[in-house]
Amino acid sequence: MIYIMRHGKTELNRVKALQGRSDGPLNDEGIRQAELAAERLRGIAFSYVFSSPLIRAVRTAEIVAPGKEITIDHRLIEMDYGPYEGLDLNNLPPEIMTFFSDFVNNPAPDGMEQLSSVVSRAGAFVEEIRNLPGNILISTHAIAMKGILEYLTPDSHGSYWSKYIGNCAVYAAENENGNISVPKEIEYPAM
Repeated sequence: MIYIMRHGKTELNRVKALQGRSDGPLNDEGIRQAELAAERLRGIAFSYVFSSPLIRAVRTAEIVAPGKEITIDHRLIEMDYGPYEGLDLNNLPPEIMTFFSDFVNNPAPDGMEQLSSVVSRAGAFVEEIRNLPGNILISTHAIAMKGILEYLTPDSHGSYWSKYIGNCAVYAAENENGNISVPKEIEYPAM
């Protein structure tokens, strides 16, 4: 199985800022979210753990898969928001609002990474790990995660771009000899 996970909450998530590649740590709530995810995934023996280089994703992987070697892969880093990084999500400029209103048909504004680039690097990563045996944990970010989900679900036609993915949300996909199923979100009962 391949488990694709978004990192726990950070202060920039809390204040609703466009976080991008800012490298802030998990806050206390983010640590608790990762600990809860670890509890829910406790019975899974991970053969491989991959993470974005950003500390919030690395720390999430450390909590969920304690003691496992973490392989950092830069293709799992969050989308580059360029000059828009750090902006208040409740007060975005018109060009960002236009982009966010229809990701499929509106290109990212100048200075931002295009979604096609996110899918391309996510796909290249998936192709490299496709034939690895055992359970794989991928600790990443919302948009990078959506890039993986889009790559693995060709019939989605961009539907993941507008889907909300919460902190420490996990999608799982069967991986049988390199044949990866459409990922499904793991729904957990309240604890």
